[in-house]
Amino acid sequence: MKNSIKVERAKKNMTQQDLAELVQVSRQTINSIEAGKYVPSTVLALKIARIFGVALEEIFELENED
Repeated sequence: MKNSIKVERAKKNMTQQDLAELVQVSRQTINSIEAGKYVPSTVLALKIARIFGVALEEIFELENED
């Protein structure tokens, strides 16, 4: 699964730590999601989308192999 969390964070001048605190996970979790090593739960993905004020599909995208 691809994601644009890093891009969305940059738009808001937000660090991984800032986002992690807002969605109540560790910075390492945000890092793992951005790197594509971890797929977030539905609840976490929705929280992230809400923080950025965009639709879930604007941040997360399934790849052919998913």
